[in-house]
Amino acid sequence: MLTTVCTIFEKHYHYGVGALANSLYNHGFRGVVWVGYRGNLPPWAKSVKDGEGFQEFSVAEDCVIRFVKLATPMHFAFYKPNFMWDLLEKYCPEVEALFYFDPDIVNKCCWNFYENWVSRGITLCGDSWYLVPANHPRRLAWKEFAENNGFPCERQLDYHYNSGFIGVPRNYKSILSLWQKLIEVGEMAGYVDSKDLYNQDLFYSYPYLYGDQTYLNLALMLSQYPLSTLGPEGMDFIPGGTTMSHATVPNVKPWRKKLIISALDGNSPTATDKLYWKHAQAPISLYSPTTYSWKKFDLRVGSAIGRITRRPAM
Repeated sequence: MLTTVCTIFEKHYHYGVGALANSLYNHGFRGVVWVGYRGNLPPWAKSVKDGEGFQEFSVAEDCVIRFVKLATPMHFAFYKPNFMWDLLEKYCPEVEALFYFDPDIVNKCCWNFYENWVSRGITLCGDSWYLVPANHPRRLAWKEFAENNGFPCERQLDYHYNSGFIGVPRNYKSILSLWQKLIEVGEMAGYVDSKDLYNQDLFYSYPYLYGDQTYLNLALMLSQYPLSTLGPEGMDFIPGGTTMSHATVPNVKPWRKKLIISALDGNSPTATDKLYWKHAQAPISLYSPTTYSWKKFDLRVGSAIGRITRRPAM
């Protein structure tokens, strides 16, 4: 199966992009990683070559990153389905499936697992807020919003999925246009500001359409495409995961965390922190040797302190 990967970043999130690309490559991915960005190219992306609408950086002999500059004013979370649609239609019309990863995800498993996985349907991981039954008042409000705007509900779902990762077979790409359309309708109705992902007023106000993730989950309710899903362990939200690790809000991103100080405050390095630094230096070198050595020391000491000062579970 011919597959490709994409992500989106701005500002300091380029550190996450580099570690994501390294972790994919180190687990067998070969091909193109498409990266939409706003601002400047990463400082580690040296000697890029110009392509048709992109700039190409060589990760290794058989793997490249293609950077696509994006001019949208939207918060990038809301722009995910647009970018994925553009890739499938314009930049890589030959691929059979496209995977999106947030830039604060680190991969843990062999790439052939993903290719087998996506052959079974749209691939998703459960969110930390996982069990949301079909009769949950928030889900019923989402359904009412959809039906009031001419979108019939096609299936009942009891689980809630994280929008930081999705794999879409080409045959099911219309899920992306549906996701886009719902965000547009929500904005016209005043239920979303596409420039502001974290508007808390929307979370607590009917119909509780908060962020891109809610609209993705609603799109899944309005379609009948087959799904193949993991639970919250798929992103290390609970123990036992073997697939990927996601540094979600409110956690400090691994590349910004002062691990010793954090451990002294009772927060030992997370699984995502450890995986990030495992994949931060090869094949792409994100840091100077001196900085990387210091951060590995920071991680070791932080882990040792964390075993003593770890806060008890609530």
